[in-house]
Amino acid sequence: MEIRFVAPDTLLTGTAVVAVFSDRTLSPPGKALDDLTDGGLGRAMAASPKFKGGRDEVLILPSIAADGLDRVILLGLGAPDAVDARAAQRAGGTLAAQANQAGATGIMVKAELPGDAAISTDAMAAELAFGALLRAYRFDRYKTDQKPEAKWTLNELVLVCADPAAALAAFDSRRAVADGVTLARDLVSEPPNILQPEAFADRCRDLADLGVEVEILDDDALKDLGMGALLGVGQGSQCGTRLAVMQWMGAPDPATPPIAFIGKGVTFDTGGISLKPSAGMDEMKTDMAGAAAVAGLMRAVAGRKAKANVIGILGLVENMPSGAAQRPGDVVTSMSGQTIEVLNTDAEGRLVLADALWYTQDRFKPAFMVDLATLTGAVLIALGQHKAGVFSNNDELAERLYEAGESVGEALWRLPLADAYNKDIDSDVADMKNIAGNRFAGSIIGAQFLQRFVNEVPWAHLDIAGVAWTKKDDPITPKGATGFGVRLLDRLVAEHYES
Repeated sequence: MEIRFVAPDTLLTGTAVVAVFSDRTLSPPGKALDDLTDGGLGRAMAASPKFKGGRDEVLILPSIAADGLDRVILLGLGAPDAVDARAAQRAGGTLAAQANQAGATGIMVKAELPGDAAISTDAMAAELAFGALLRAYRFDRYKTDQKPEAKWTLNELVLVCADPAAALAAFDSRRAVADGVTLARDLVSEPPNILQPEAFADRCRDLADLGVEVEILDDDALKDLGMGALLGVGQGSQCGTRLAVMQWMGAPDPATPPIAFIGKGVTFDTGGISLKPSAGMDEMKTDMAGAAAVAGLMRAVAGRKAKANVIGILGLVENMPSGAAQRPGDVVTSMSGQTIEVLNTDAEGRLVLADALWYTQDRFKPAFMVDLATLTGAVLIALGQHKAGVFSNNDELAERLYEAGESVGEALWRLPLADAYNKDIDSDVADMKNIAGNRFAGSIIGAQFLQRFVNEVPWAHLDIAGVAWTKKDDPITPKGATGFGVRLLDRLVAEHYES
């Protein structure tokens, strides 16, 4: 979608959008258009009692008597002092979806905020565009016969603002983040016969065009490093296992310790020998959403030239049953030297992350590590599909993650770690087992397992199993892959770790 910012004297044409605040108070451009149409906007609102100008409300007026206009859209923003960045993004996404549904191919937005609003009118324009871009996402590359009404038609968004250059500068960084979200959503949406570990690694290589240093470790390299936990997961698949290592070194001082993000990338998870039920197994193509989020983050920080040293590590593997597959009862040796009794081959994500975490802290000596994984179904029981679980050995890191999530609308909730849970994974035949042996505290058990591979490095684990995929539309997220984590982690980097 083409997005442009233009000067305030630009004439409204085509499909014009004006803001309405709570209790149907028109913004100044709306009042001017209302006068131009002899009170047409006011009459339309009076005839539509459900439209109050509240947040996420849209009223489409297909016929307004004004030169050059095909239709007018009234965009509800709620109370002016409550219009912050998130509210503007939601409004932009809602507007894009409704305008597209009405068949508009282009829209022109002219909205002004009072001086006491939470953000400036120019900043609102940038956030509106960001929200619209996120909402316009579609994954339809495998559709060969779409009906015209099913296709996305909105391809131009023009925003009228006081300082177009300032709005464009603010939007440029948001476009880079949107590109990162798009990459993550694309990766999660790809069918598993297309996005196998090697293909995922190739997508990572594409980031080199933005200045990301990309290194792909194959099976032989992983064997030389002693990554028995990661390799064990993939030994039943005909696909190779890969570790993608990405570096964005943007800090002014190259010696600045990097910050590291690690993603679980199980491109398809049958459960292995501990086979999952067939119902819903198609959704196991999303078991690489943690790795997708990290790839998207690297796309975002490189795209906006972040002044930080950022490491992205992806463990890429396919978990399949076969005569060569890992068996319940096997013992594997991780890169750390610790041995793991594999009691359930469907608790494989923690094996992937165990070696990836150890490799990261051993090679890069990061200031902190954050891993993301669709690790447990138990986190859905605890938190549903509205928040991701966060576990951490560092209060400051946990609080910063929480605040970043709240600011962008990717909510987290902290869950505990404790020695009492840790004892539940002690094994009689190895250093540890990969499950506790009961159904209690499954998400905590997974995090306790991972903590054994981080030493004293500040670390947080995000269990995103409940938020990586959605079956209903949100103002800025169409149903399907959400790209959860990209915006959250980019905000974390931008607010706390850039020079």
